[in-house]
Amino acid sequence: MMEQHGVTGDDTLLGMSALDIADWRLRTFALYDRVRTLSATDPAEAHAYWRHERDRMFATHPASALSYQAKSEFSGLKTAHYDPIYRFHVPLTLEGAGREMAVETGTDGKVDFVRLGTFDLPEMGQLAVWKVRGYGGGIFVPFRDATAGQPGGSYGAGRYLIDTIKGAFHGVRGSGPDAAFVLDFNFAYNPSCAYNEAWACPLAGPANRLAVDIPVGELV
Repeated sequence: MMEQHGVTGDDTLLGMSALDIADWRLRTFALYDRVRTLSATDPAEAHAYWRHERDRMFATHPASALSYQAKSEFSGLKTAHYDPIYRFHVPLTLEGAGREMAVETGTDGKVDFVRLGTFDLPEMGQLAVWKVRGYGGGIFVPFRDATAGQPGGSYGAGRYLIDTIKGAFHGVRGSGPDAAFVLDFNFAYNPSCAYNEAWACPLAGPANRLAVDIPVGELV
């Protein structure tokens, strides 16, 4: 299955049950709820908490993307220190809204997305904002930057900035036409397929690629 829903094949073969997966999701939603609360006053503290909890979950939880062997050797995810210059409040423009994208997967067949609009990032470029047209729905913003696949850089196929199916969302400031999404690249994380090929993950297409380095967030 795709990342939003599970793993390929029989989950029990990877040592996880349906209850394990449900518990992982509940813990992840609780994690981001706490992160949003802490970020209101101290984003760096929220980031430290996020790093600590993700390391703990990856190391100990049965629904972690890490294999048994990887868990035995695990010493923490490679995550850059917090840098406030990569936190933005950005409105959603309607540029590109309504465009459709279909992603073929080897496990879930075709997964459809519809574009909600665009984030214009100062001196960085643009990112398409997608709605998942399927079970779970939600807002999805992957991205790939110039560090992708480079030594000491980020995962070659890209990372996730927002995925509300898993609770990865940092909120909106204001309302109506003045509303701005909180985009904090310090919390960018790798899809599960970066750690285990049993996972099938939707990745960053041409409309979600930035030509600049984003040296924060989770690396490889």
